[in-house]
Amino acid sequence: MALNCGLIGLPSCGKTTIYNAITAAGAGSYDGSEMNRCVVDVPDPRIAPLVELYAPKKVVPTTLEVVDIPGLKAGSTAGAGRGTKLLSYLKDVDALLHVVRCFEDPSVPFEYETIDPARDVETVDLELMVADSQTLQNKIDRIGKRARSGDKDAALEVAACEKVLAALNEGVPARRQGLSSQDLDSVYDCHLVSLKPILYVANIESIGDERNAHVAALRTIAQAEGAAMLTICGQDEAEIARLDPEDQPAFLAELGLEESSISRLIHAAHRTLGLVTFFTAGDKEVHVWTCRQGDTAPVAAGKIHTDMEHGFIRMEVIRHEDLVELGSEAAVAKAGKQRIEGKSYQVQDGDVVFVRFSPPR
Repeated sequence: MALNCGLIGLPSCGKTTIYNAITAAGAGSYDGSEMNRCVVDVPDPRIAPLVELYAPKKVVPTTLEVVDIPGLKAGSTAGAGRGTKLLSYLKDVDALLHVVRCFEDPSVPFEYETIDPARDVETVDLELMVADSQTLQNKIDRIGKRARSGDKDAALEVAACEKVLAALNEGVPARRQGLSSQDLDSVYDCHLVSLKPILYVANIESIGDERNAHVAALRTIAQAEGAAMLTICGQDEAEIARLDPEDQPAFLAELGLEESSISRLIHAAHRTLGLVTFFTAGDKEVHVWTCRQGDTAPVAAGKIHTDMEHGFIRMEVIRHEDLVELGSEAAVAKAGKQRIEGKSYQVQDGDVVFVRFSPPR
């Protein structure tokens, strides 16, 4: 499964700069109504050792799709506001990357005279909730007649939608409402944007500015709702992204960084969604796959091919670090570090797998 994220935030918070850093796509200014979309390969240092071992004809990394919409101003989703249309671009994303301005630079215009992460987060959350309220009300109106006519399933859906709507009207985003599985099923087709997992991105002025008061304020907000937060200097990262790949490590080293903040962001997004990465490897192809944490071997095998899930027999598993250390599958097997796992096995991050299955007749 490819990771799909949406960038949100106030105007001039640095979203497009960070988008450019993630994608190296050179996105320019908006015309006020459109959005940017790009698909990029997810960097993973574990790929190179597998390529060295197998010399495959093909390498397939996992991908990240990034959707970047113009900044959301207060009131932009009211009625038939432009914000409602913009948020519709995010209905299918897996997670939101909420970029919050945590730097003070008068040369970069901003929506407000002061920098206040708490205010900015609340402003954007309110726009998400207004859009979701409209969506929920539309569904309630659409199926309300069936519910009043005695349709029990419709009545349950209406009740769940009304409960979520009431909490939104009280200022609680859907992701913080502790919704039950039945509630989630009832609102599933609404694609609520305030229900999506969120990763806060503190956009700072320069590397080393991670401890300023604005970053601390945003960290407090993230911790209060159990969300992850990263600090990124969008301007520096955008410059790094424009360098040749061979020159990037040296530039990062000069800044005292082991990896780019964008790599950290992508990995944090994976953790936010509870994703794990596993591999298939051979002389034909090294392929990177992702599945949900807790997925069993047949479900993970189904990411490779549906026939593997339906006809699953067993999974042969080697840990990436064991394979790299010992140098070959034969050496791993000889050392007793290759495992045979059945249907109940939960695939772990870093597994290199081979699936045995019975093809359909």
